[in-house]
Amino acid sequence: MALNYIWIAFFVIAFIVSLIKLVFFGDVEAFKLLVEGIFSSSKSSVMDIALPLVGSMAFWLGILNIGEKAGAISFLSRIVGPFFSRLFPEVPKDHPATGQMMMNFSANLLGLDNAATPLGLKAMGSLQELNKDKDSASNAQIMFLVLHTSGLQLLPVTIIAQRAILGAADPADVFIPCIIATYVATVVGLIAVAIKQKINLFDKVVITWLGGVTSFIALVVWYFTTHLTKQQIGTVSSVVSNLMLFSIPVIFILGGLIKKVNVFEVFVEGAKSGFETSVKIIPYLVAMLVGISVFRSCGALDYMNDGLRWVCTRLSLDTRFVDAMPVAYLKPLSGSGSKAMMITTMQTFGVDKFAGRLACVFNGSADTTFYIVALYFGSVGIKRSRYAIPAGLIADLAGVVAAILVAYLFFG
Repeated sequence: MALNYIWIAFFVIAFIVSLIKLVFFGDVEAFKLLVEGIFSSSKSSVMDIALPLVGSMAFWLGILNIGEKAGAISFLSRIVGPFFSRLFPEVPKDHPATGQMMMNFSANLLGLDNAATPLGLKAMGSLQELNKDKDSASNAQIMFLVLHTSGLQLLPVTIIAQRAILGAADPADVFIPCIIATYVATVVGLIAVAIKQKINLFDKVVITWLGGVTSFIALVVWYFTTHLTKQQIGTVSSVVSNLMLFSIPVIFILGGLIKKVNVFEVFVEGAKSGFETSVKIIPYLVAMLVGISVFRSCGALDYMNDGLRWVCTRLSLDTRFVDAMPVAYLKPLSGSGSKAMMITTMQTFGVDKFAGRLACVFNGSADTTFYIVALYFGSVGIKRSRYAIPAGLIADLAGVVAAILVAYLFFG
C-alpha cells in the first residue's frame, strides 16, 4: 500500500534531517521538537479530533438512518442514479450508497465539513459491502474518494470568516478564485480516474450532468458577483450553509413522521454505529497525524520551499507565490495544518497581500488526500489503496496550479 511507504518516509526523512541539523549545525533542539510533536499530535488526534468526531458521527449517522427508513436516500438515489451508474458501474441501481455519496458531495459543496465526514464514512461502508476483495479498494471506492478529496466547494465560509477576523478589506475577494481552483481539481481528478477505469466520459448522461453542474456553478458565480456586494457575499454564504445544514435533519425527521417511522428509536440505532466507527478509526488517525507532525517539525517543508524559491529565481520567475506554498504542501496532509499555515501566511505577509490571498485559495482548492485515505479506507479495513493516492495527488496538483494562475489573474 502506498500509504505504508509514505508513512515510513515521514519518519525516515524527519530523522535524517534532524540528525543533519544536530551534527552539522549544532541544533540541540532538533530531536526534542520531534519528540514533542509525537506526544502533542498523538494526544490531539484523539482528544481534539476523534472524540469530538464521536458526537458528530453519532448525530449525522442517526439522522441518515432516519432518512433511509423514510425513503429519502432512496429518492435521492433515483435522481442521481443515471449519472452515478456511469461513474460507479459497480454500484447497483438504487443502492443506498448512491444517495449517501450524494449527501456527502452536497455537504462538501456547501462547506459543511462536520456533516460531510460522517456521511462520507457511511457511504464508504456501503461501498465496502459491495467490494469483493475486502482488503483492496474497489474502483467505486477510489472514484468516490478522489471526488471527495478534490474538495469541490461552492461556499468557502471558513476561509471568508478567517479573513474577516484578520481584518481583510474585502474578506470575500477569494470567493471566485476558490471556486475555480476547486472545480479544476475535481474535474481533473474525475478525468484521471475515468481514464484508469475506462469510463466513457462522452456518454450523453455524463456530459449532461457535468454541463449542468458547470452551468450551476457559473450561475452561482454570476449571481454573487452581479447581485451581491462584496460584504454580502460572506454573509449569504454563511446563512445558506447553516440553513442547508439544519434543513437536512428537519426534512428527514418530517419524512420519517409522514412514513410513520419511530424517529427517535431509528435515530438511536443509527447513532450507535457512529460511536463504533469513531473508535475504530482512532489508530489510523494517530498513525497519520503523528507521521505528519514529525515531518513538519523537522523543517523539511521549509527546505522544500527554499529549493523552489532558488529554482524560480534561477528561471527569472516571479517568486511571490512561493511564500504561500507551505499551505499547498500541507493541504494533502492535514486540514488543520494547512489552515494554521494559511493563517500564519496572512499574518506574516499581510491578509490583503498576494501571498495572503493565494494561501486562502490554496486552502480552498482541494481536500486532505492522505488524511482522507487513511480515515476512510481505515474505517472499513482496506489495506491496499491501489491508485487512489496518485489519482488524488493529481487532482491536488491541478488545484494548486489552477490556484496560482487564478491568483495572478485576479490579484496581479
